[in-house]
Amino acid sequence: MFIVIKKSKLILIFLIVAFLSFGAYFFFSANAPAVNTDNNNDEVIAKIEEIFRIRNTAIMNNDEESIGKVYNLNTKYGTWAFEHEIKKLKYLHNWSEKQGVRVIGVNPKVRVRTIKGGNGIYSINLFCTTEYIYIYENESPIEQGMDKVNRFRIGTSHSLRLENKDGSWYITKEWYTDPFADSLNLDNIKAADIKQYILSQPSRDLSSLNQRRVAAVEYADRYCGTASEEQYGFKYNTKYRNFNPQGGDCANFASQILFEGGKFRKNKAWNYSKGEGTKAWLNAQGFKDYMVNSGRASVIAHGNYNQVYKASYKLLPGDFVAYEKKGHITHISVVTGVDSHGYSLVNCHNTDRYRVPWDLGWSNKGIKFWLVRVHY
Repeated sequence: MFIVIKKSKLILIFLIVAFLSFGAYFFFSANAPAVNTDNNNDEVIAKIEEIFRIRNTAIMNNDEESIGKVYNLNTKYGTWAFEHEIKKLKYLHNWSEKQGVRVIGVNPKVRVRTIKGGNGIYSINLFCTTEYIYIYENESPIEQGMDKVNRFRIGTSHSLRLENKDGSWYITKEWYTDPFADSLNLDNIKAADIKQYILSQPSRDLSSLNQRRVAAVEYADRYCGTASEEQYGFKYNTKYRNFNPQGGDCANFASQILFEGGKFRKNKAWNYSKGEGTKAWLNAQGFKDYMVNSGRASVIAHGNYNQVYKASYKLLPGDFVAYEKKGHITHISVVTGVDSHGYSLVNCHNTDRYRVPWDLGWSNKGIKFWLVRVHY
């Protein structure tokens, strides 16, 4: 009797395992990610690169018509994506006017991660490293040298749907981490006064920086992700967990910069270990509050853009800027350099930035800035 029961149990277990295995196979086969069944990845990638070049050139030239040609405006999502690009175009030109600069180049470099679909409809996951090149209105790079040409990079991750319709290619849907999401309103800025002041500023000599500041900047440049140099693989430091899926990685990156580069010591309040960190390490509000209240940093200025832009010239590489919305700090970026007129540039995570003007992407009238000196 014992042997019969054991065999029955074995048969029952075998049947259950077989059923579950078949069910799992059926489920995962039915829901497995589609591949590019047309087997034309090279053609699709070439079209994506072409579309990004057309779009970025149109943004630089304030050419709304050319942007419209790369979207299927007969679809709801295609129209939404197009309308957002137009808002971004207008913002960039408004910011350039405020800044007294002229954008002379927008160069995208696309890296495609996956292409799925077929029959002329493709879902694509990619990231794009876009270099922006600008000069100030009162400077001539030809007469005064290429040191007057300023460059910054922004890295964006995209999920888009591309359609080949009768030989023409269109974006029908697109989502990406937008560096200008908080920047589509410059009405509150007195652009003429600000422009005159910015254009009057000289370059700044940073040759005597504290070596801890220099090391902090080197770390920030190396690990700014999709905005970094190709030699670094466009990656974050794998010693640390990426907290973007949990809401943002900006404070985590700023903490890394101060610890790994700036050699600030961890403590009970400000700490990271085994994939977890304290509030002061990971949270933007917590980071700013800890740095200022601990005496490791002090506030240079706080207020809206009109109130702090003159004080921003006091920022040094290794300092940081905290961005406040509705009374709460939502983002941290670290100063990494200055441009040809001494305007402070920053690196950060979330939407990855490399040597980007500190206010670009943060011009909404509801935003206030904390300019913070770090005591190395």
